[in-house]
Amino acid sequence: MERLLQDYAYYLKVERAMSPHTVEAYLSDLQEFFSACPSDPHDVQAEDVTAYLSSREVTRRTQARILSALRSFFGWMQLEEERKDNPAEHVDAPKIGRYLPAVLSVDEVNAILDSVKLTSWTGLRDRAVLEVLYGCGLRVSEAAGMHISDIFPTEGFVRVVGKGDKQRVVPMGEAAAEALQAYLAARPEAAEPRFEDTLFLNAKGRPISRVAIFNLVKKQAMVAGIQKEISPHTFRHSFATHLIENGADLRVVQEMLGHESILTTEIYPHIDTSTWQRSVLEHHPDR
Repeated sequence: MERLLQDYAYYLKVERAMSPHTVEAYLSDLQEFFSACPSDPHDVQAEDVTAYLSSREVTRRTQARILSALRSFFGWMQLEEERKDNPAEHVDAPKIGRYLPAVLSVDEVNAILDSVKLTSWTGLRDRAVLEVLYGCGLRVSEAAGMHISDIFPTEGFVRVVGKGDKQRVVPMGEAAAEALQAYLAARPEAAEPRFEDTLFLNAKGRPISRVAIFNLVKKQAMVAGIQKEISPHTFRHSFATHLIENGADLRVVQEMLGHESILTTEIYPHIDTSTWQRSVLEHHPDR
């Protein structure tokens, strides 16, 4: 079992280029499954998967995530010729409905941004973090992992390394550019030479963590008096929704967010699906 999980983790990291966070989540789900289901991985049956999912007192969304991890693992075993079948392949996924993320209004975004005190370098950093989360629609891991060399102020864009180490270029508005410039002017020295190109540093001169950005967003929302339950991803959702509400092309937003499928982009609330569908059909050569 240990050998299989180590080899599978290597496959996810190297061949699938998944983020460390995703790999950790998949392995955690697998370890819990095999702790509860003592069968050898080569002997697990669909009934074992169904029984395990039914026994877990978790949300349907969590059940779907566990099933996804099991399908991926047993699919990998097939690729490695460790199994001839995938016992999780034909297990029905729970119906979880469509997820509609929370969205901030423009006034609420501005209230959070304006709530940051700019009297210290950490305040300038926090404002810059929030500006790129909203102004560039970044994931929290993308913001935490940014480098100074990823910023092109003259050209007006930032280079983003997203899921699967895929790179994309995102336009940078004036507000984000000014916030980054102010922060960089006050940014302290990095704790080690290897962090010299790291954009956002913590108080110890090391890269800021995802958890620190989560805490920053929670704190500033509270200071601004925002009652909604929000996270760094809320700024990304708001970025996409505001663009689409103001007439941005859905395909452009898809590219900026780094979504592989346009169906993912289409989940944002307030999107008039019939409008963009009609636009595509009217301009298609085979109408």
